[in-house]
Amino acid sequence: MTGIQAKRRFIVIALLCAALGGALLRALSEPGSTARDVGTLLMLLWLPIIGNVIAWLIAKLRRPVTAEPTGFEAGNAFRPHALVELTLRAPQLPSENSLIGEGEHHCALVVDNEGFSARWVVPPGKAFRRGTPQTLQVEFLKPAIALPRFPRDTEFRMLVAESFVGDGRVLQLLGHD
Repeated sequence: MTGIQAKRRFIVIALLCAALGGALLRALSEPGSTARDVGTLLMLLWLPIIGNVIAWLIAKLRRPVTAEPTGFEAGNAFRPHALVELTLRAPQLPSENSLIGEGEHHCALVVDNEGFSARWVVPPGKAFRRGTPQTLQVEFLKPAIALPRFPRDTEFRMLVAESFVGDGRVLQLLGHD
């Protein structure tokens, strides 16, 4: 149990004890007395915690959902779905203007407000600088969903992490044109 969980548990137990003490005080006090009103207030301290206790019980009862794969599996062969022209935006700091080296790169290609997981490969022995248009092959994680949104000449933006790092245009759908 983490420190935060222990503190939360202590707070819930303390408020439960205050509510039980309030109920006892209310039961032993005469109607209309100040002690009875204080007992009622102590009982009301428990109300904000009830929602948290119910949420905790539901979480304990709920079965864990099996997660779908969240990305490309390592070792799977690259099967391109589209040929695109891609221009990575120049970085704002000159020190970050390094070559984009060979290998596999992951991103999301965004059309309007929809993003689609994709990967692209820089062939062995090749590299390029940001700001220069490159013709590259792209593979989508879920091609059945993505390909209808990427017909020929569709313009898109490339999202990596939380930043748009490039712009591109679909030149051709591979195996579909």
